Amino acid sequence: MGIRNLSENVVLAVLSQKKERSAELVMLNETVSERPECDVVIDFSRVEIVTSADICNLLILHNLLDEHGRRLVLCNVAFATKCIFRVTGLEGIFEFAEDSPAALVAIQG
Repeated sequence: MGIRNLSENVVLAVLSQKKERSAELVMLNETVSERPECDVVIDFSRVEIVTSADICNLLILHNLLDEHGRRLVLCNVAFATKCIFRVTGLEGIFEFAEDSPAALVAIQG
């Protein structure tokens, strides 16, 4: 996973493929817990489908950011993954954007 600071208050994380993803999300949660004043964009362009561990870590991250009035935006989410969010009833919890530029516009707007 690549984590980049796009600004003082925005972090972009690009998730990798399945093997490392759960550990990457744990690391992202730890990073954000030390910097709760930032918004987070997660790029799913390399992700075909999420696991239950991924969803759990995303919920932890969402709650951590929400407690501090910050936002989590998921972008480049594959159709199959969006269906998982819809079926599990989590689609309304997470904010989605088409791509990272659109996610940045959503955060800034």
